[in-house]
Amino acid sequence: MDEVRVAWSGGEVTGFFYGTGEPPLLLAHGAGNDQGHPRMVGLAEALAAHGLQVMTFNYPYTEAGKRRPDRQETLLEVHRAARDLLADRAGRPVVLAGRSMGGRMGTYLAAAGEECLGLVLYAYPLHPAGKPEKLRVDHLPDIERPMLFFQGTSDALSRMELFDRYVRPLPSTTVEVIDGASHSLDRRPAQTAFLAERTAAWTTSL
Repeated sequence: MDEVRVAWSGGEVTGFFYGTGEPPLLLAHGAGNDQGHPRMVGLAEALAAHGLQVMTFNYPYTEAGKRRPDRQETLLEVHRAARDLLADRAGRPVVLAGRSMGGRMGTYLAAAGEECLGLVLYAYPLHPAGKPEKLRVDHLPDIERPMLFFQGTSDALSRMELFDRYVRPLPSTTVEVIDGASHSLDRRPAQTAFLAERTAAWTTSL
C-alpha cells in the first residue's frame, strides 16, 4: 500500500494505492466512514488480490476528522482530482467505484460526460433513509458507460421495488442481488470476497 496526496483547490487529501494490475479502479468511501474503515481496506485489498490496481482516497471532511459530508461541489471536485491522479498513473481511463455516497458521486461525474471505463456501485443510495419519494435517479439515464450494481434486498436506502423500476432497466446495467443484505452489504469476509470476485470479473471484461 502506497500513500499519495491528492491536490484540490482547497488543499490536499490522502489517498492510497493497492496493487499494480489492470484495470485501474477508483474506490470511494461512503458518507459514514473513510478510506481507513476496515470494510474499505478489506475490499481494496481483495480487489488488488484479484489483479486490479485500486486507489482509495478521503473526502475533505473525513480527512479533517469530521462527520458531516462536504457540499456536493466539493465532493465532486475532490473525486475528479483523485480520478485524474489514478488515470495519469495508469495511463488509461479508470473504473469509478464506490460505496453508497462515494458511488453516487461517481455517477454524477459519468452523467456529466467525465471520462471513465465503467462504474461499480456498492449499495447505491437510491433515496435517503425513510424518504423513498426523494429518488436520486434523474441523472442515471445520461450515463453512457456500463454499470455494475450490488444491491441488498434489505437496503433501507434503496427499496427493491424502486430499484427494479428505475435502475434495473437502464441500458448496459448489470445487477448482483444479495439476498437479505442491508445497506452495509453484510460484514462477513466471505461477502467481501464475493464483491471482489464479481467486480474483478466484470471490470476485466470491459
